[in-house]
Amino acid sequence: MIVYLVRHGIAIDRDNPKCPPEPERFLTAEGVKKSRGVALGLKAIGAKPDVFLTSPYVRAAQTAEIFAEALGFSAEKIRASDALKPGGNPSIAIQEILRIRAKELFCFGHAPHLDQVVAQLVGSKGVFTELKKAGVVCLEHATAQARWNLLWLLTPKMLRQLSK
Repeated sequence: MIVYLVRHGIAIDRDNPKCPPEPERFLTAEGVKKSRGVALGLKAIGAKPDVFLTSPYVRAAQTAEIFAEALGFSAEKIRASDALKPGGNPSIAIQEILRIRAKELFCFGHAPHLDQVVAQLVGSKGVFTELKKAGVVCLEHATAQARWNLLWLLTPKMLRQLSK
């Protein structure tokens, strides 16, 4: 199984007087544009998702919808999971990932939660990644060894460049 962990795109700043409650924070116009470029970069390298799993928070769900459109995945098939909420237990997110049978799974969530998930998946004693907004890390589950391998971590800028 290949798992892509995607941090949500740029959202409205918490200090903005028009900022809604945390679960309802939404992507800015720049966040939408940059997220679309990242998704198109993944399309250019051949990503073919079977399952989309997202935090129920608006900014993550919007990012998932943008990626679904770019990658030809039906938005109606996007699943929300509380296991990907910010501040969640990484072990619960991993259990959710392992329950899903897919060749390529996309998970959309938040920092530092996704970085904690990466660390646990690869067996690190501490967090060693720092996903940027709309950044993506790709891992592979080597079932024969029952372990995860970090295949790559790309910044949004790198992925946007691949889409050109």
